[in-house]
Amino acid sequence: MTSEHIVIIGAGIVGASTAIWLRRAGYEVTLLDKGEPGMGASYGNGGILASCSIVPVTGPGLLRKSPRYLADPNFPLFMRWGYFPKLVPWLIKYMSHANEADTRRISQGLTTIVADSLEQHQALTAGTNAAKWVQESAYSFAYPDRKAFEADGFAWALRREAGFVPSFIEGDAVQEAEPILGRATRFLAVLKNHGFILNPGAYVKDLVTLFEGSGGKFVRAEVKDFELSGGQVSAVDTNVGRIHCDKAVISSGVWSKPLMQKLGLNVPLEAERGYHILFKGPSAKPNNPMMLTAGKFVATPMEQGLRCAGVVEFGGLSEKPSKAPLKLLRRKVQQTFPNLTYDSDEEWLGFRPAPADSLPLIGQLGETGVFTAFGHHHIGMTGGPKTGRLVANMITQAHTNHDMRPFAPMRFTAGR
Repeated sequence: MTSEHIVIIGAGIVGASTAIWLRRAGYEVTLLDKGEPGMGASYGNGGILASCSIVPVTGPGLLRKSPRYLADPNFPLFMRWGYFPKLVPWLIKYMSHANEADTRRISQGLTTIVADSLEQHQALTAGTNAAKWVQESAYSFAYPDRKAFEADGFAWALRREAGFVPSFIEGDAVQEAEPILGRATRFLAVLKNHGFILNPGAYVKDLVTLFEGSGGKFVRAEVKDFELSGGQVSAVDTNVGRIHCDKAVISSGVWSKPLMQKLGLNVPLEAERGYHILFKGPSAKPNNPMMLTAGKFVATPMEQGLRCAGVVEFGGLSEKPSKAPLKLLRRKVQQTFPNLTYDSDEEWLGFRPAPADSLPLIGQLGETGVFTAFGHHHIGMTGGPKTGRLVANMITQAHTNHDMRPFAPMRFTAGR
């Protein structure tokens, strides 16, 4: 046991995981969130424990293709043009990584965070009530045909190098394996040893309940500022008062950027607006979660129904959803699952925290005692427990075999 008190800001999957691992190490921990636990990006994601998600969006050729993507109403990339001038500085940095060398470097970093996702979720929840939400499964990439799969050769080469080697299902066997699919899908690349979360929102809530049951404290509060004494954090100021601490962890997703600014750091982080539609009472669900490459969305069988999540929109933190992304997602779902019927549906908009180099910020800010654990882009649910464990290890000074330099939170400062 230790007398040190750690304050964790943000009760999504990353913050909850960090809190649990620190409590298990004997630390006094207070978990803060301005909202209910797990109701941000952790609530609305695709729920897939996608260990193979090691290929960043900024692959080679993206700079050349982007104007065409934005002009194509059938491609799931949207821009709120009124926000574009504010986006430009981040976008320039982001697109600078759209080359093979950076893609390989970023992929290696992402592998550290996500490659053992299923095992990390199982370790986090073993013997607890939260374990019921973690499901083992395969993960299928659905293509129109083999030629479309082969056109994705660069991404699959990166996955193979990381140990993700698919098996194939082709032709009529596709519909035998996944009857929900229409006949426009004739090729599946299937990866074993993956998983998914049956109900992401309930899962994170149960993790926070598990944390509280272990002696941790959850407080509904909005962080306003940090108090540093002699260059080290000594308290966190909130709308419900000052909370003294020995160390603090920032794990607030996209809301981490203004907190970093309180500490004098401007992180190139943007909100990627992500959407999902939950089809309740569906006539069918996939046997395993899948990525529908033709529509660029994932479909996951969940407790509440069939969740289809995808679409990328840049436009800041406005909570008003755009009509076009949801309309396109509905059309792609109908094309992919032509016989799908359902009782009702529910739409959702959330904000993915997207750093300019597609790698999360994990580590200590100098010697301040403030640690970061945010910026997971598309891999928050997948990499949350591993990130929490790594941050807890840093705080407890436990040994890790991983090179954490790619995730250094000070990497965007001048001279680095």
